[in-house]
Amino acid sequence: MTRPVLVDLFSGCGGFGLGGELSGFHSVVAVDIDTTLQSAYKLNFPQTHTVTGDLSVMDENTWKLLLKDTKVDGVIGGPPCQGYSRIGRCDLKDERRTLLHHFFRTVNIIKPKFFIMENVEGLMDKKNRPELDKVMSMIDDRYTCLKPMIVDASKFGAPTKRKRVIVIGYDPSWMQAITEEDFIVPEIAVTVKDAISDLPKPISQTKDKTDYGWAHYETNKNLSVYAKKMRTVPAGKIGWPKAKNKLRLKIGDKKTSGHFITVHAQRVSKRYSETKPGMIDKVSRSKKLEWDGLCPTLRAGTGSDKGSHQAVRPLHPDYGRVITVREAARLQGFPDWFCFHPTKWHSFRMIGNSVSPIVSEHLLSVVKVKLQEIIAKKAASL
Repeated sequence: MTRPVLVDLFSGCGGFGLGGELSGFHSVVAVDIDTTLQSAYKLNFPQTHTVTGDLSVMDENTWKLLLKDTKVDGVIGGPPCQGYSRIGRCDLKDERRTLLHHFFRTVNIIKPKFFIMENVEGLMDKKNRPELDKVMSMIDDRYTCLKPMIVDASKFGAPTKRKRVIVIGYDPSWMQAITEEDFIVPEIAVTVKDAISDLPKPISQTKDKTDYGWAHYETNKNLSVYAKKMRTVPAGKIGWPKAKNKLRLKIGDKKTSGHFITVHAQRVSKRYSETKPGMIDKVSRSKKLEWDGLCPTLRAGTGSDKGSHQAVRPLHPDYGRVITVREAARLQGFPDWFCFHPTKWHSFRMIGNSVSPIVSEHLLSVVKVKLQEIIAKKAASL
């Protein structure tokens, strides 16, 4: 059976798209302006047409060329959130704020059966909400839109406290009615220990600029349900074959990427070691993780166009260091076969900018059921 198809806007490394693939959709086109962030999308989703481009200048003719005769089922995407973030300046003149408009403009061009937009919780603040209401008012009348929802990744089984605004619209002629209640799930508690306690210790950085930081698992015993899921090799054509093959090796030989250590000065490492779990280092503002707790929201930092600022990274619960890329990936909900970038800075940007795949998989699984129900009814009536 042919899988329903998605267009992934502001795709980044592919957190939203991964949730789509895992729930039974396929992203036919993914668009992002940042070549480096999108490099992971190309690597992990070789069957998707990745487009490096500025969505604000992509018009109806552009989409006709890209999609040809493809009938798109859904449009997903998380427009850049920095213009609405509570921890940033929330500059009303930030040009990235205009991209919210272009998400919905593109929805009107493509005319999918549904759309899902994700952004930061700050979009619902008093100074930002009128902008959200304004762009939602431009949505084609064919769509029924749910009220914006705030979801927390930790409620869906991700080991991170990450709240985001979700806007969902659907064409009732193609989908069964959807309500906010459809997305409520029994809370699944996953701790930092469940997520990262089985991962290898960090390894030294090599001089090879193509090295993704491969390391062996240290244990295969007493794995949490979450860890077992993260170690699972995906079926089908998603994933970088090199990474998937390393996970298919016999026990003891399996490898996963993202384990390069971040080297700290001795005084910094000592300070981190002395920071108690759950507390925040007074200098770096890094929070030390607790084994039985949740990870705070992972931040992205900025690209070279915005000063190349590195985001604050959490500290490991036991050691005087920040977490590795793979530890961050596990905490965000990315499986071990998913690869990011040989450079730690770019990898953390990818993870911090992404939608948690655990959240997107749940959202899109609900939508897929609603889509299939009405398709089945239409087929039965023929």
